[in-house]
Amino acid sequence: MSFTARVKDELSRIDGSCDECAYVELSAIMRICGTLSLQGDGTYFMRMSTETGAVARVMIKLIHGLFGLDTPMTMQRSSLQRARTYLIDIPDQGKLAGVLARLGIIVPGRGQQSGIPTQLLSRRCCRQAFVRGAFMAGGFIADPTRDFHLEMALAGEELAQGIAGLLVPFGIDARINHRRGSSVLYVKSFDEIVLLLRLMEADLSVRTVESARRVKSLKNEVNRRVNAELANQARSIGAAADQLRLIDDVERLVGFKNLPHALKEFCLTRRRNPTVSLAQLGRLFDPPASKSAMYHRALRLERLVDEALDETHSQTRGDVRPGDLSRP
Repeated sequence: MSFTARVKDELSRIDGSCDECAYVELSAIMRICGTLSLQGDGTYFMRMSTETGAVARVMIKLIHGLFGLDTPMTMQRSSLQRARTYLIDIPDQGKLAGVLARLGIIVPGRGQQSGIPTQLLSRRCCRQAFVRGAFMAGGFIADPTRDFHLEMALAGEELAQGIAGLLVPFGIDARINHRRGSSVLYVKSFDEIVLLLRLMEADLSVRTVESARRVKSLKNEVNRRVNAELANQARSIGAAADQLRLIDDVERLVGFKNLPHALKEFCLTRRRNPTVSLAQLGRLFDPPASKSAMYHRALRLERLVDEALDETHSQTRGDVRPGDLSRP
């Protein structure tokens, strides 16, 4: 079962806080999942479709429980897709128009009502129920172990703007884009996804998302430390190689026998341990020496090499007499 299906299954088992919540939730589902048609005799017919069994159960339960309407259901399976589609028909039955008006889907004498049914959303719990129904009908949430993304595919810009407006007082700044004829409302922030799940009262899903975030944070911290350690090792190896070249120059230009004991010991110990860091190198001495001490010994060797080179250049210049540059 996908994470989206798990969230919808949890939402399908939540009862609203007041009697009106059930009507509001059904109103949201029918707006998004339903296709309304006006028949030749002036009566209405609605067909609702969903790929989620839990949502189909909610549709049938609410329509039966609130209005006592028959809801013939068929199930289709595409030859190209493995997903099943549940088709739920609501014939007129002499009272569908009244049901649609009660749910704020149509306005008698004016046709379908676009946007959200503000007349049904005066209570906070009803606004929560409407968002819950909208997500069950058109929602998707990514597996939180891979990504943080939640969206709802909605029928029309006005409905999307209306739901986005409902979310603002709850601290959720949803964005809207357009995809294949639908207006898609989405949030990508972890914090806002958690707020939206809490708004819909999906407490189990909240815990799942928060757990995934903690695991991700731990993995990121481990990766950061490993990368830092690898970088430190690379720098240590590079520094050690530079020191080995420096020691070769010292041996050639100065000679180990002319070095103080501490510097000679540094050169010999580094040659025996060509890959360890300065801190590790210092611990090999008796008594152990600090990383700072090792660093300063390397600096002293550099100065000795520089002085030896300067002296060599001076001697070379001194051996050339002015007369040697004149023509015979």
